[in-house]
Amino acid sequence: MNRIKDLPEVERPYEKCLKYGANHLSDAELLSAILRTGTNGISAYDLANNIIRSDASKNILSIMHLSKEELLKIKGVGNAKAVQILCIGELARRISLERASLDLKMNVPSSIANYYMEQMRHLEQEQLVAIFVDSKCNMIKDILISKGSINQSFMCNREILVEALKCDAVSLILLHNHPSGDPQPSTADISSTKKLNKACELIGISLLDHIIIGDRCYTSFVESNINF
Repeated sequence: MNRIKDLPEVERPYEKCLKYGANHLSDAELLSAILRTGTNGISAYDLANNIIRSDASKNILSIMHLSKEELLKIKGVGNAKAVQILCIGELARRISLERASLDLKMNVPSSIANYYMEQMRHLEQEQLVAIFVDSKCNMIKDILISKGSINQSFMCNREILVEALKCDAVSLILLHNHPSGDPQPSTADISSTKKLNKACELIGISLLDHIIIGDRCYTSFVESNINF
């Protein structure tokens, strides 16, 4: 084991951050500086590397994908360190969400996609979200409509419309993720969107858009001129 305390002080992640700033640390150094200590004969730096490499992404995005159960299977990770890592991921999501909320506009697909990107692009199952909008194009609320299998969510038109009427929405926007990372709509996505649009028209509610979240990318039905 290469112990961090055996390294020259200038190469130790914690001391390196103090002297040069966090932006000078590698991903593994950043994580090890937060963990501070290793365990069971594993240095904090080696433990950080093990965590990062444990997920299929093989990079810092591992923190966003790993569950508590998966973390606890990594040698050297106990409950305390699992909680640390889970909190890092959640903090990153909340910071991203807060930043995106400042520019959130319900009539701008890119703004909506940016707002939901960090919440949805790491999900391993499809989730369908409905956003309810008032007459001034402000979001009233959003709700999770369904969770699907690895590649399919199930649209419940009745539930969506009931919720829209409950909150006096004049329009709504659909949003779902593709775990594959490819946001191109499937035939089923287009067909189900058309069915919902027809149902919305019957009760005087407008379906403004359907946005599909991929990995750092999105597809808007409106921007892509997909007829629904």
